[in-house]
Amino acid sequence: MPSALLARPAAASAGAPPRRRTRVFALAEARWAAAATVAFLLALPLQLAAAPAWAWGPLYAVAYVTGGWEPAWAGLQALRGKALDVDLLMIVAALGAASIGQVMDGALLIVIFSTSGALEALATARTADSVRGLLDLAPTTATRLLDDGSEETVTTEGLAVGDTILIRPGERVGADGRVLAGAGEVDQATITGEPLPVLKEVGDEVFAGTLNGTGALRVKVERDASDSVIARIVAMVEEASRTKAPTQLFIEKIEQRYSIGMVIATLAVFGVPLAFGADLTGSLLRAMTFMIVASPCAVVLATMPPLLSAIANAGRHGVLVKSAVVMERLGQVDAVALDKTGTLTEGTPQVVDVLPLAGSGLDGPGLVALAAAAEHPSEHPLARAIVEAARQRGLHVPLAEDFVSTPGIGVRATVGGHAVAVGAPARLIDARERAEFAGALAVAESLESDGRTAALVQRDGLPVGVLGIADRLRPDAAATVTALAALTGSAPVLLTGDNPRAAARLAGEVGITDVCAGLLPQDKVAAVRQQENAGRRVLVIGDGVNDAPALAAAHAGVAMGRAGSDLARETADVVIVRDELAAVPRAVALSRAARRLVVQNLVIASVFISALVIWDLAGHLPLPLGVLGHEGSTVLVGLNGLRLLREAAWQRTDPANSR
Repeated sequence: MPSALLARPAAASAGAPPRRRTRVFALAEARWAAAATVAFLLALPLQLAAAPAWAWGPLYAVAYVTGGWEPAWAGLQALRGKALDVDLLMIVAALGAASIGQVMDGALLIVIFSTSGALEALATARTADSVRGLLDLAPTTATRLLDDGSEETVTTEGLAVGDTILIRPGERVGADGRVLAGAGEVDQATITGEPLPVLKEVGDEVFAGTLNGTGALRVKVERDASDSVIARIVAMVEEASRTKAPTQLFIEKIEQRYSIGMVIATLAVFGVPLAFGADLTGSLLRAMTFMIVASPCAVVLATMPPLLSAIANAGRHGVLVKSAVVMERLGQVDAVALDKTGTLTEGTPQVVDVLPLAGSGLDGPGLVALAAAAEHPSEHPLARAIVEAARQRGLHVPLAEDFVSTPGIGVRATVGGHAVAVGAPARLIDARERAEFAGALAVAESLESDGRTAALVQRDGLPVGVLGIADRLRPDAAATVTALAALTGSAPVLLTGDNPRAAARLAGEVGITDVCAGLLPQDKVAAVRQQENAGRRVLVIGDGVNDAPALAAAHAGVAMGRAGSDLARETADVVIVRDELAAVPRAVALSRAARRLVVQNLVIASVFISALVIWDLAGHLPLPLGVLGHEGSTVLVGLNGLRLLREAAWQRTDPANSR
């Protein structure tokens, strides 16, 4: 990995604004492609309206120059290295078409190629921006404790293994390490994807970039900054991105052979008849006709219109597919791996169980209102879930006094003259009271065994109820899992950093039997690569920073857009903008429809090109007829591909229509 990706300006701060994404027209490729397209669109109507050549000719010339000089230069550079690629071949074909009067054909080829190059450059730049921006999660400075007990502020890059750092409430952890003293609830969703903060005590591991919510921590640094989990995520994203398309090598070999064959054939068509006494004009005309009819315009359009139409149709329904290559790859997947939090679930804790205890004198609404009053001053995610539950029920929440929050235990406050406590059952109930309050503990344990987070509510020292809190399942999660299993022919697997009990409970609800829980980002990548090594083409669906390496390593990666991290959205091949999980199987089905049309178009294009080439070589193909056949096949495959623009194409992807 280039060291530049790990470097940041020393003046940056943890609160610095996020890096700006590369704008489209900041790229030279995009500016040249736009200029070529505009010139072409201005020239075409003038030519069709029979305007004089001086009106549209210069515009076509602008399209040739602006859109063609970069691929031509790259092709010449490759030629110097004894390689002949399709870029140079297409420029030669465009110039050949222009030399016999087919200026518009050549300009169209130029526009297609320059636009494709601009999109590829933009995707590369956006991914690089996002990878570099990931390092902004970690603070640039840390508080190092010296042997004499004093403190000093140092850069995180200057921390060494064995240093002791202090992380105060509200600060981000500056380095990977282990807690030496203190206790705090750390939000580590950026690393594990867990929706709730995790209590960190002496001996527990913490990660750079995670956020300490409450309590001060003294942490011994165990990894260099360049070897932190965040840095390794960056490295894995880059590595996976570099090796993401192994078929590219095969495509380059095909391009090379086709290019060489095309040049040899064109020269032969021109030179052989000339050597046997044919006139120069006739030989040149036959060679130019051959170049026109053998030009891969129809082949190019055979592939792009179906895929681009599918992209446009998916985009109208909230599915952003980043390229035609991605749209094609979506339809190839035969295995699916899903993240839990924020993907199968909504990513926000919700009160799902309200259980007043017998003899408490409280009903469900009364229990929620009492707990919400005590939790109202707290910023803890569990507190927000309880307060939100009271708001949704329209309950009156009384004011609390003497509020105290204790990390890892819960909160205490005075509500209506009563001492109220809400928190972890095992921490609120003293060991000496366990026998007396065994019923309350049993209720809490039952909830926890089902994967809930249990919050015990006490009033004046006595348990009055238990609240069960969990991340709510997306309403379309189960149907999506079923649809993906039907499309791929294999059951999806759940890959999550959450705890095994919560993961198993949710997996059971959506019909997943293969569960891998407690995973760090590198573990998710390993699980994906294990399936890839077994010959599977894996579709990974996730939403967080911790999912980004797996999204990059997969055959195709899908990110949930609304709650997903910037890195996940940039690394993924597909973004579900509206956060509708059910759109994923529909996008896969649309991709397969597009791939079927691509095959149809390739057959049509191959038949036309082969017939015209044979006619030109074996007989005498008039140039106007050759152009008509070439353009006719191009229009035919283009119109066939545009069928996927219709709304009916999306409706046919609904799993309900296949039953």
